[in-house]
Amino acid sequence: MFRISNHYISRTVVLLIGAEVFVLMFVVYLGTGLRFFNYVEPFSLSSLLPEAGTFAFVMILCMAAMGLYQLDSRLDMKDTLFRLMPSLLAGFGIMTLIFYLVPDLYLGRGILGLVMLLAFSGILMTRAAFLKWSSLRLLESQAIVLGIGGRAREFVDRAKEGSRHRGLKIVGFVPLADEELQVPASSVLPRVDSLMSLVNRLKVREIIIAIQERRGGCFPIQDLLECKLNGVKVTDSAAFFEREQGKIRVNSLYPSWLIFGGGFDQSLLRTAIKRVFDVVASIILLIITLPVMAVTALCILLEDGRPIFYRQERVGKGGKTFMVAKFRSMRNDAEKGGKPQWALTDDPRVTRVGRIIRKLRIDELPQIFNVLNGDMSFVGPRPERPYFVNQLIAEIPYYNVRHSVKPGITGWAQVRYQYGASVEDAIEKLQYDLYYVKNHSLFLDVIILIETIEVVLLGKGGR
Repeated sequence: MFRISNHYISRTVVLLIGAEVFVLMFVVYLGTGLRFFNYVEPFSLSSLLPEAGTFAFVMILCMAAMGLYQLDSRLDMKDTLFRLMPSLLAGFGIMTLIFYLVPDLYLGRGILGLVMLLAFSGILMTRAAFLKWSSLRLLESQAIVLGIGGRAREFVDRAKEGSRHRGLKIVGFVPLADEELQVPASSVLPRVDSLMSLVNRLKVREIIIAIQERRGGCFPIQDLLECKLNGVKVTDSAAFFEREQGKIRVNSLYPSWLIFGGGFDQSLLRTAIKRVFDVVASIILLIITLPVMAVTALCILLEDGRPIFYRQERVGKGGKTFMVAKFRSMRNDAEKGGKPQWALTDDPRVTRVGRIIRKLRIDELPQIFNVLNGDMSFVGPRPERPYFVNQLIAEIPYYNVRHSVKPGITGWAQVRYQYGASVEDAIEKLQYDLYYVKNHSLFLDVIILIETIEVVLLGKGGR
């Protein structure tokens, strides 16, 4: 894993992006060379670097927006083709617009068409080679888990549902005294006198600590120190899941880890950068979506009458409440009993227009004005209603930590998990929210915005 601005990026993803940037730049040179192959004075290929760089940048963004770099989603060639086609169409449109805005980058429609065909073939061949390469596990490193109890069992569950692209394989579990066996007996490694000798024999590069109690004589502190001094990485289970899954496991947390760990940047500089980003992004989105918002308002009015907007109390930064604005997606009598209710799958209270705008997240667009007012941020944890917040704080440890930053229109939990509709969903989403609160940066905000495009276009997670 590479760490960029506190956010972890898979080595495999970085290598794939690097390979595809090379392919995309190469096809610009190749397409231009083929187009002017028969000319007496061939086109100067040495002057194509700005055009090739712009084309590669635009296409990588379009593919990222369609989720082609979310390798944990287990994309096969069929899914790749399904996402690559709209990526190329969007890239063609953006490049055409760039040609008109920046004439110096103009390639010509014939060349661009040829380059797009070559890019389609090149990306498909790159992906096919990547899938084959991934199946060989050439860059996969190995690790052992110290512990065989409840925390260790989480690694067994992860292995069942994890992607082959993660680049790490758990080769076994090291038993400790006074721990109940909760992992498959076949995966338990034999007891050894020295942990370092086991590491050398299995050729592992990392030891993951997955035990609840670390005091007393059962914790092999000297063995771990020896491994650490010999270049073996020693990782806490909470840090491991943060790194590998982009979330912080609530059941692996303890206060000292939150206190002494890194992250949680609330500096004046970070606050100022985030506010500027919020205002600029909100104004751009408002200009782009004004026609969509006008049509949505008209459709709501025609189907179910007034009110068009729905105002509701939500909990913001520091536990302060504010009124959030949304397009009304439910009937006027949705909560006629007066008691708040979780949203349901195929909720009968949702109108026909409401079902569409929820799926496409259009109902969230009026929250742009909450961002401009300063009540919300563009990116952050989803704001919840006080009724549910009080319930969740009582049931879920560390739930209140998410209120240390402003809530957002979109967020890490929204792009990584489905729409929350229960306490169990709230726990799962909290783990992503904690990751964002701990590691938020401008870089992570941009990644979330790019992934939000996929959520909107493919209607992921709406109810």
